[in-house]
Amino acid sequence: MTSILSSAGDGNCYYILTEDCAYGSKYFQAGNMCFCSERSYLRNFSDDRPPACFLKVIMLDDSSTVTINIEILQPVRKETAVFLLAISSHNERLNYFLERLSLEAALRAVPGQKVMVEVDQQYFPGIIRYIGSIYKNTSAVLSPVFFGVELQSEGENRGRSDGSYHGTEYFKCKRNCGIFLPFSKVQFISTPDNDYAKQKPKPDTEEMVPVKVGDAVSFYVDQVLTKGIAMAVYREGTQWFITVCPEEEGTTDIFREIPMDSVVKESLQSLFSPFESDMGLQHPNQMKRERSESGEECESGNSSLEVNSMVQITLDKGNQVSGIIRWLGYLPQIKHKMAGVELDEDKGVTAGEWLGKYYFHCAPKRGLFVKLQSCQPDVRFQCSHNSDLSLTGYRGQEVLPQASESFPPLRNEAAVRVLLGRMKGIQGHCNSCYMDAALFSLFSCTSVLDSMLFKPFPLCDRNVQSILRDEIVNPLRKTGFVRARSVMHLREQLTEKGRCSSFTNAEKDPEEFLNLIMHQILGIEPLLKLQSGGQKEQDCYCYQIFMDKQEDLVVPDVQQLVEHSFLSSDLKLVEIPSCFIIQMPRFGKEYKMFSKIIPSLELDITDLLLDSPRECCVCGNVATLECAECFKDKVFAAVGLKQFCSSCSRQVHSHYRRKMHKPTGLHIPEEFHSRSPWGSQQVPREKMELFAVLCIETSHYVSFVKYGPENEHWMFFDSMADRHGDENGFNIPTVTLCPEIAKYLDLSLAALALEQPRDMDGVAKRLFCDAYMYMYQSKKMALYK
Repeated sequence: MTSILSSAGDGNCYYILTEDCAYGSKYFQAGNMCFCSERSYLRNFSDDRPPACFLKVIMLDDSSTVTINIEILQPVRKETAVFLLAISSHNERLNYFLERLSLEAALRAVPGQKVMVEVDQQYFPGIIRYIGSIYKNTSAVLSPVFFGVELQSEGENRGRSDGSYHGTEYFKCKRNCGIFLPFSKVQFISTPDNDYAKQKPKPDTEEMVPVKVGDAVSFYVDQVLTKGIAMAVYREGTQWFITVCPEEEGTTDIFREIPMDSVVKESLQSLFSPFESDMGLQHPNQMKRERSESGEECESGNSSLEVNSMVQITLDKGNQVSGIIRWLGYLPQIKHKMAGVELDEDKGVTAGEWLGKYYFHCAPKRGLFVKLQSCQPDVRFQCSHNSDLSLTGYRGQEVLPQASESFPPLRNEAAVRVLLGRMKGIQGHCNSCYMDAALFSLFSCTSVLDSMLFKPFPLCDRNVQSILRDEIVNPLRKTGFVRARSVMHLREQLTEKGRCSSFTNAEKDPEEFLNLIMHQILGIEPLLKLQSGGQKEQDCYCYQIFMDKQEDLVVPDVQQLVEHSFLSSDLKLVEIPSCFIIQMPRFGKEYKMFSKIIPSLELDITDLLLDSPRECCVCGNVATLECAECFKDKVFAAVGLKQFCSSCSRQVHSHYRRKMHKPTGLHIPEEFHSRSPWGSQQVPREKMELFAVLCIETSHYVSFVKYGPENEHWMFFDSMADRHGDENGFNIPTVTLCPEIAKYLDLSLAALALEQPRDMDGVAKRLFCDAYMYMYQSKKMALYK
């Protein structure tokens, strides 16, 4: 076993999580950081005992002690860890750790060095004035390291300080010209006038490798001298190779992998014609090139392509890759118009950087710079009716179902007539299943969140709202089909508005998508308002169930899970929600707390409401006391919080086993004080109706939607159920009916617990065993929100 001991110099070993991890009721995302003492590490991995598979560590975020599989721990040096800690996003932190180039540049940076820094999604020049912690008097094991930068030229007055932070001065500059940033927001440039560049020798690896990405090179192809551009430089074993894009004219880039000793580095002037290289003469397109560095389109290469166009590119050996154009313009040392493309897969060579400058941002190995003429429109999303891959012909659906009027949700026979079949629902493409399943669940058969489509909320982005309404929801309700391009249009907007480059191609979770579009982009009112122990109200859009493993809950239903979670967290609903989205106690595709969960077709939230009349669980009178300890007492019912009137509470707690219980008082609404002792009328019950369930299996999300009132009125949606063609084909979304679910809903708890998942009929196994998110609605409250 390989040692993961990482000496930090302070007696601690530091690590970063490379995968998501659950420990008890806590969940830690990949990118979280932790540490343990060297003594603890050595005690676990001493020579006189078998190698340990788990390591007890302390999380840097919340100081909790957890035990983690060492396979998902990567050691981090202390001097590196302090830079990573300054990045608040765990996913971004992990990406920068794996990518390394920016991190290594940050480690080498010194005060006085010129940099470009990101402020409000734009880059401005500046000079590093301070590198260090900005948190004083902290007891944390590690303190994050930030860069204090003095902004210059067009960056002036875009800062947020004069070199001070929270009353402490770290450097001096003019007001609003100073800013403190993590290294992820800094581009470290090396120019001849940098003191740092003069003082520091280049790393050995750069001295050993004469060719770098972006260099012009010459090489022989079939005894013919050919010129090209180095797109990537890498080593396999002891030999170095270059990925070269030939400069020959053509419609596609055929990248070639060539040994380093078979290429010759060209000078810059060899790229241009003799006229262009004459002294004193300027390239006629030079001004256009300079303007194009901001991403503006300057000349027609392929006039149909622009920023955000979906394209295909042919690589070496005829392999094709797909992606989205993120930048258009001219690059230094290259005379052709270039496109910066974010690929769907990790087949690129950059994160949007070219010769030390970022022209766009994407995940490492997802970026590629190619000649614009080498990009072809992605045929999977072409609308030509003559194309073999045209979507026309699948039950007569139009490729571009644009709706100028609004359509109501589909119910009962109408839902079956419009939605059922192949090429129905929302077409999946490039890890979009999380969004496809969520949108189908929320809008196909219910109107509970239709306010998202029309209402002008405070932060409402009308472009996103119109795409959601006119390109997705209305076509779905009118024709039963939404093409992948419409969803990609929405994903592009989420990428732009959400400041996250991965929404167009990466796997996400539904709650991440819902929080982004509801909170940050549309700004709708939070779906849930919660209060814990009399503290300040908390707002949220999705509720995650957190709970310790309950031995008595072998096959729980949603009602039991929600009650256990609310009770353990001392939570109450401040008001009845119109839509209640509940995440199950599972984390990703690996960890599930329960092998099966029974859908509760109705969710009774009466006892979860703050300051609402409650019913004594013994006599039915108005309850005045609630007992958390009695909730787990097996003498009482399996579901429902345990609240009592004063008389019943005295009797229940007279038992010697319950004498130590500590009931808490309940607030009784004024109108219920005058009720007769025996309560001639029942306490009103507030119930919500289940309308959809999202499930996940092996990283793929699917959806179950209840389209009618009967137990067998369920439909199953998979946005990638089948596929037409190979790499250049497209996914076929499918909606099927699944009445077999009713059979299992009618089983007793004992019988359902004994059911083997592999033996369950149809797709029932996925609903009962793979549930990820339950969606409930209150039709009464939906009228007001």
